[in-house]
Amino acid sequence: MNQSVPAEGTAAARASQRCAEPECGAQYRLDERLYVCPRCGGLLDVEIEREGLSRADELRAVWRARLSSFDARDHSGVWRYRELLPFDRDAPVVTLAEGNTPLYDAPRSARYCRLDALKLKHQGCNPTGSFKDTGMTTAVTQGLVLGVRTVVCASTGNTAASLAAYAARASLLCAILVPRGQVSHAKLAQSLDYGARVLELEGNFDDAMRAVRELAEDEAIYLVNSINPFRIEGQKTVAFELTEQLAWGVPDHVVVPGGNLGNSSALGKGFKELLDLGLIDRLPRLSVVQAEGAAPFARMFARGDRATPDEGLAPDEVLEDSFRPVERPQTLATAIKIGAPVSWKKALRAVRWTGGRVQSVSEQEIADAKAIIGRDGIGCEPASATTVAGIKRLVAGGFIRPDESVVAVLTGHVLKDADYVINYHRETLHTRDRSPDKTKEERRIKGTFANSPVRVKATRGAILEQLSRAGHEEFSAGGLDCVDEA
Repeated sequence: MNQSVPAEGTAAARASQRCAEPECGAQYRLDERLYVCPRCGGLLDVEIEREGLSRADELRAVWRARLSSFDARDHSGVWRYRELLPFDRDAPVVTLAEGNTPLYDAPRSARYCRLDALKLKHQGCNPTGSFKDTGMTTAVTQGLVLGVRTVVCASTGNTAASLAAYAARASLLCAILVPRGQVSHAKLAQSLDYGARVLELEGNFDDAMRAVRELAEDEAIYLVNSINPFRIEGQKTVAFELTEQLAWGVPDHVVVPGGNLGNSSALGKGFKELLDLGLIDRLPRLSVVQAEGAAPFARMFARGDRATPDEGLAPDEVLEDSFRPVERPQTLATAIKIGAPVSWKKALRAVRWTGGRVQSVSEQEIADAKAIIGRDGIGCEPASATTVAGIKRLVAGGFIRPDESVVAVLTGHVLKDADYVINYHRETLHTRDRSPDKTKEERRIKGTFANSPVRVKATRGAILEQLSRAGHEEFSAGGLDCVDEA
């Protein structure tokens, strides 16, 4: 099978690292251990020359044929697309069969958003339960190519779990910096079980990120946060897999959560590469959704919308000039509790390329959207639900039409934060905003679609009575489809 692909094994020879800043564009070799451009400090892209690649129809045929291959790389939804990855045939691939995640129809979520239809691409079905695995497989593989012995990251939990697993598979030492008391026990448990050295720091994720970047100045240590361009190379394949699942059709809109913004950067890059190669004929509109308490990117975008011609700046200049980190980000969606996202410029580029939007949503909207996603039989962690909450707003505002095709990307598994789920349904979920002008009741998130446990006597009659009552309530609500939420 592999010998039938002329381009395989030559990608690294045709690839380089290039500064993403348009006014710089400096180029570097793949074997240079870089995170930002040494010349200007800009983020880096990995670029692969298209010359020598097979035609679009040949690539599609090869990727489809690999679905029945027994090669370990072909079991991966990342390495199956290796013609577009910057690695040679003999690269020491570290894989846990990541990718190949489901694309679900979600009729109840669609009705909640006032859409005719909605699909959910569930990246929480990856080996460690989040989208991070699609990038970690390539980042850790590149670490082995470079000969590193120790890998590190700052994390709110998902990156930590993913790196710990892939480092274990690669027999690398692994150190993880997390903000103390701000990581769910489920995510922390994963990192500990996979053998990583977990260092709990005072402060938030942004403090951990600053510390880990200083640590990575040591040549013996390799940083694998999304500032690492090889992480983005793996994550971009989600765009490939999604369009292949849609028979190489392109949805009108793709909506993703926004935290450190590597995911939106990667999807934008992936769709752009597909377009440049003729594998798709247009780009979907890529929109990013953040939690209101941790929304520096959304705030910047809103400032750009409010800019007036007499300010003397073009809209794009207003956007770049108005980015301001959030010093103390607050959200219960801890996976996106990030106030200074390192990839915001790449994410802005992706939104510009595709004509998308950036939106913020409240804690109440996130919690209710998560409950609705659950009623479709699809569980996700709170950060993932920002997509459905954001889509609802974008439909109400007219940016998304009810008849357009929309895909929401869910980034993490429901069991990543089970305490959040239980507290929502018991109506004991509260925001962590400790403002003196807010009482505990004012901080409580209403369980609009709460489904709390019911105590019942262990008798046939009592149980049947509860089942009858539950059936009546479901019928009265129209299966939640007719609920006009607050």
